[in-house]
Amino acid sequence: MRRFGERAALDGLDLRVGEGEFVLVTGPNGAGKTTLLRVLATVLRPSAGDVRVGGHELPRAAHRARPLVGYVAHGPLTYPGLTARENLELYAALYGVPDGLVGRALDRVGLDARGGDLVAEFSRGMAQRLALARACLHAPALLLLDEPTAGLDADGRDLLREVLAEPGRTVIVSTHEPGWFAGLATTEVPIRDGRVAA
Repeated sequence: MRRFGERAALDGLDLRVGEGEFVLVTGPNGAGKTTLLRVLATVLRPSAGDVRVGGHELPRAAHRARPLVGYVAHGPLTYPGLTARENLELYAALYGVPDGLVGRALDRVGLDARGGDLVAEFSRGMAQRLALARACLHAPALLLLDEPTAGLDADGRDLLREVLAEPGRTVIVSTHEPGWFAGLATTEVPIRDGRVAA
């Protein structure tokens, strides 16, 4: 459960995701999709209930769960006053990732030529690409993406699809475009009023 004052954004939601699954979380605005991802990403604390990521109970063992998770929020959550490369170098330092992987991550999302540019100069789609590079930089076991196609052009969507098709991780995506993920997702979970819809 997760409450915001008197309102329960998540209320009795029961969801189990196995290793290697690709789950689409769908539902109308306000259903609880973003709140669910934020709780799993350890950005929000659950108000009650049992939440585990990689076997680690949240929020008590959030520090152990956090390195297992890559999170792309609906907003890119990058530092606009830093360059793209500096954003990734900061993240690499936090997670003990060798600096040599930063250039590879920028190249992976088509930003190698823009690594020295301030993120403040980036379009929404470019910032979204950088957020994807950041989320994947430490090779997380669980990738959480909130409306990841938003703001991406056709090339950006192709890059996203390539990244999501890579084997070896569990993926949970909140989306209003479930059809776009055809051939990638193994399960679709509709949510309404903070619960899995019947």
